[in-house]
Amino acid sequence: MRQKMPASVKDRDAWAKDLATTFESQGLAPTLENVCSVLAVAQQESNYQADPAVPGLSKIAWQEIDRRAERMHIPPFLVHTALKIKSPNGKSYSERLDSVRTEKQLSAIFDDLISMVPMGQTLFGSLNPVRTGGPMQVSIAFAEQHTKGYPWKMDGTVRQEVFSRRGGLWFGTYHLLNYPASYSAPIYRFADFNAGWYASRNAAFQNAVSKASGVKLALDGDLIRYDSKEPGKTELATRKLAAKLGMSDSEIRRQLEKGDSFSFEETALYKKVYQLAEAKTGKSLPREMLPGIQLESPKITRNLTTAWFAKRVDERRARCMKQ
Repeated sequence: MRQKMPASVKDRDAWAKDLATTFESQGLAPTLENVCSVLAVAQQESNYQADPAVPGLSKIAWQEIDRRAERMHIPPFLVHTALKIKSPNGKSYSERLDSVRTEKQLSAIFDDLISMVPMGQTLFGSLNPVRTGGPMQVSIAFAEQHTKGYPWKMDGTVRQEVFSRRGGLWFGTYHLLNYPASYSAPIYRFADFNAGWYASRNAAFQNAVSKASGVKLALDGDLIRYDSKEPGKTELATRKLAAKLGMSDSEIRRQLEKGDSFSFEETALYKKVYQLAEAKTGKSLPREMLPGIQLESPKITRNLTTAWFAKRVDERRARCMKQ
């Protein structure tokens, strides 16, 4: 593992040790492909830094605070005045925000702000707006739901652990490799890492629904609207096939809800949609596709997509395997 990292990486031995513990504790095979896949994501996301600096983070943080204030009709000057009070580390919140360079620092500021300042609770409730972090930029919500089997003693919160080298590697590896998938190549896992488990499989399914129904769909991997019981575009397009599928709308919905699990591939809906689409097009259709999703984040200043991310990481993985 150590040999697969660039010589410029600080603490290569410590990285290798944490990675070995990660693979062992998750019961994952430390194959060349698996190791290089994890390292490729860490290199792409942070260049092997446990807590990477984010350009312009102070500006991003202030914009988020002003945006929240505006949404709650609180004058910005009131918020900025409230943030001039001293925080637990002796500096004012304003001073800390002005000099913030990493997400770990920003997360700590928001934790203090939410717990100590009434204005902080008004703006953010109990939800820290820093949602990803660490060397693999893993979702903190994902980490909080997948702590079982974590091999190290946690001194603080799961959130704080994500910003460490070992925690970021462990949860990032879990998100990348620790779920069953039928993919033919690692690039589809890289897309899932960015867009959510099974997004590549689901994008291919949406393509089949589109071919069978004649309805143009965004191939984003979202089979249902997770924020609502109302049907989304994919569900509505699938309903158009209800008679041919021999399924009710509620049965279609129930099976689409399995779209975040491996078992979706075993459903009658999955199999029948492909049968219809392949009969209509007269050719075999792919079971995996890179989702067409625009990457949106205050940290991203260019026009990037999930497919771009997956391809970049896959190039790094291939180079790592040749070393």
